[in-house]
Order: sequence, then structure tokens, then C-alpha cells
Amino acid sequence: MVLRTTRNRKVRATKTKYALVRIVMDPTQAPIPRASTGIDGIDHILGGGLPEGHLYLVDGAPGSGKTTLGLQFLLEGIELGERGIYVTLSETEAELRTIAGAHGWSMDEVSICDLQTAEESLEAETHYTLFHPSEVELSETTEKVLRTVEHVQPSRIVFDSLSEMRLLARDSLRYRRQILALKHYFSRRGATVLVMDTHATANDFQIASIAHGVLALEQHMPAYGGQRRRLRFSKVRGVSFREGWHDYRIRRGGLEVYPRLAAGEHRRSFEREQISSGVSEVDALVGGGLERGSSALLLGASGTGKSTLAMQYCRAAAERGERSIAFLFDELRDSWLMRGRSLGVPVDDYVERGLIKIHQVNAAELSPGELAHRIRSAVETEDVQLVLIDSVDGYRSAMPEERFLSLHLHEVLSYLGQHGVVTFLTAVQHGLVGDKLTAPTDLSYIADTVFLLRYFEAFGELRQAVSALKKRLGFRERQIRELQIRAPEGIVVGEALSEFGGVLSGSPTFHGSRPHLIKNSP
Repeated sequence: MVLRTTRNRKVRATKTKYALVRIVMDPTQAPIPRASTGIDGIDHILGGGLPEGHLYLVDGAPGSGKTTLGLQFLLEGIELGERGIYVTLSETEAELRTIAGAHGWSMDEVSICDLQTAEESLEAETHYTLFHPSEVELSETTEKVLRTVEHVQPSRIVFDSLSEMRLLARDSLRYRRQILALKHYFSRRGATVLVMDTHATANDFQIASIAHGVLALEQHMPAYGGQRRRLRFSKVRGVSFREGWHDYRIRRGGLEVYPRLAAGEHRRSFEREQISSGVSEVDALVGGGLERGSSALLLGASGTGKSTLAMQYCRAAAERGERSIAFLFDELRDSWLMRGRSLGVPVDDYVERGLIKIHQVNAAELSPGELAHRIRSAVETEDVQLVLIDSVDGYRSAMPEERFLSLHLHEVLSYLGQHGVVTFLTAVQHGLVGDKLTAPTDLSYIADTVFLLRYFEAFGELRQAVSALKKRLGFRERQIRELQIRAPEGIVVGEALSEFGGVLSGSPTFHGSRPHLIKNSP
């Protein structure tokens, strides 16, 4: 049998949600033709898709989404006018159609080569190899594959899985020859091939060396919550790609991949100006307002008013006609809105008008990569200009490896800063009063501005104080002021507590007269 040479193929532009950049090794050469995978996040990681006409290994444990990825790859080809074949040794055609149906896909235009029907040839002891080393000598099973290939003339092929081929080969040398023969055969036909395997890179480095690229799918079951999944390319020959691990989910409709955020790749010009909180005394604490593109950490014990102060900034942004988004880790959406109404900072109307958007986050289910993706989507598609993360403690719970929280938040804040977005983070200090309050994670060095909210005792009453401990981008007031949050006034900031000493310790010494304090509501 004579194998045909590669057919002429046209280069097409890949359409994804992301702004993709073609990355080639030599800028003087023409862009490498790419095959879109049908998964926006993976195409973004690769800078446009898989280089066409090569064989790629997809390695992952059962349940990691290999079959779903393969189906998406073939169906994307159908959308682009290409033909595809799914060669299956591990699942029946009926099972494949059931999986596709669960995602709402039709397999009518995908050719399925079900090798499980070739059981008689597999049982024959003489049929261990797919190709004879000297020439193309095929078993009945391989003949079925190649007859389908000859008939369909596919541009895309998915081979599932190599584990079955490894069992048929029985020794590593024969197995390697089988893979090489498949690679050369399909390469001469110009087809882009995905071969699936389970823990191939851990047990057999030969396959990883043969493949043009290797994609590893990993899943992890934490002690509490749903499964966490992530993927990475360990190699793709001839092109640059986004290295490292990238979170993903399997949803109805296929894999949803969240590329790791690299802030340095996203820069946008914006007008440098200060924004107001809508409360002149709060603005005075930070020299007239917060700068666009800056971040603010609201630090204090539980109940000192961190979330309400951040809500006031969201309200002020809505009054200017700007959009904001709040990610709530520790509080229910309805509770957040009700608290705003009861404390004189109502935002319900702005929520209904879409100027304030609320995401109630389940830290046990949301990965850091997905949260970064949601933030990026809000900024780039909804023109959000203020982001609230309430609180960092809940965000930390979403991190499977807490030691990377600071690095992850640094990338998120850098990205938002380069887009002119003002970011608010709330962090709870352990304890309520006293001089030994501590935060579980020190993020004060990351934020541009730090508000400290504290309880203090005066005249047998529990009161609150607010101060600006840090402002990187300009002047800040160094006084400590009293703070009250009450309806209908909302946030009320008093004069500087100049007659008190030790307010931040929670047990101040008084050196003046009572009238300097804010009068409580009757």
C-alpha cells in the first residue's frame, strides 16, 4: 500500500475570546498554521492553537476530561469545515455519543472508528503489531483504521487510548515502533492527531519524546470541596506558549480553561485622577481620594465597618455612572444588600440597574484561576472600574497552596492597576480588642493604601476609629478619627482623636473633654 502525501491546507485565523498573538521562533518566517482546539483558554495558552500536522499526547487520569477534550477538538474542526475521526479502543460508539449528548453536541458529522468490534483480530496471538518494521503490514484492526482514514480523508484524528495499544504490543520496543509508525503515517497525510493516555509521562518517557507536544491534565481532591483540575503543556515544539499550571473545569459544553494571569502582558492607558468615596472626611484621610489604578486594603477586626466602607465606594462609583463588581466570600448577597439598607448605604437600585454586580463565591468550589478569569472578564467585557474582594480570608481558603496567595494577588492587583481599576480588599484581624490583633495573611506591602479600623473604649462605650496607615501614591492624613456607621446618615467620620493616646491599642488614655466625640443617635 502506498501512503499518500500531505494535502494542501489553507491557513485560517483562530477566533477566540482572547486577543491572541502569533508567536514564532523566527520573526522573519510566516506564521505557523494552527489548529484551534475549540477551547478558548488552551488556544490562548498556545498563542492560537496547536501547530497543524503533528501528533500530540494528552496525558491524564480517568475523569480528567481527555475524551471531552478530544470531542471538542473534532467538533471545532467540523465548524471550520474539516473532517475528523475518533478512533476508540476503550469506549464504544454508543458511549461516545452518550458523552457528546450530555454536553449538547451532535456526533453526526464525526466519523467514529470503534475498534472494540474487532475483538476476533485482537484475540489472535499473531496480531500484536500495527505496522511491520520494514513495510506497512497491517492487522485487521489497523486495516479498519486506515480504511476509515482513506475514506474520510480527515484533517483531525483522536486516538483513544494508547493504554490499549501498550497492552497489545506487550514490549516497549514494539510499542515504540507502533507509535512511530502511526506518527509518520498521519504526518504524511497532514493530519493533526491527539493521542490519549493515562499517566504516560510518569511511566513511559518514550511517548513524550516522540510526540510534538505534551499536554498533562491533573485532578486533585481536597479534604473538603469539589475536585480541582489543572493542566499544563510540558512541551510544544517550534512555538512559544504560556508555561505553568492553568486551572480548568468540566462543564456542560466542554472544558473551560482559565489561563494563568500574567499581568505584564496586559497594559492599557487611562486617565490618572482621584476618585471620591462620597464622604469628604474619608477622602481627607487619603489626601483627597484614591488614585485610579490603585489598590486599598481595609484591615480591622470583625464588625469594624470594612465591608460597609467598601460598599460606600461602590455606591459612589455608581453615582458617577461607573460599574463595580463585588466578590463576596464571607457574606450572602441578600445579607450584604440588607446591611447596606439598614446602615444608610443602600445600593439596591444600582444593583438592579447593573452598575453594581455581586458574585457570591463558594470558596470550596472556586479555584484561584477561575476567580482571576472572572475578574478579567468583568474588566474587559463589562468595563468594570472598581473591584471589591470581600474578604481576603475567604480568598485564601480558595487557594490549595496558601503560600502562593501573595504572588497570585500581586498578579491580579497589577493587572487591575494597569487597566485603571480601583481594587478594594478586606482582611479580618484575629480578635476584637486589645493590642495583639493579627491578620492571618500580611498583604499590607502589596496594597497601595491601607485603612485600619479599630475598636476603642471611651467613657464605658465601645467606639470605632479609622486611620490611613499607608498611601503609596500621595499624601495621607496622619490623624486617627472616630468612625460611626448609622442610618440614615451612613458613614460619619468625626474630628481627629487628638485628646486620646493609645487608640490603636484599644485602651486609650483620655486627656480632654467628652464633647470632641461624636454624639450617638438618640
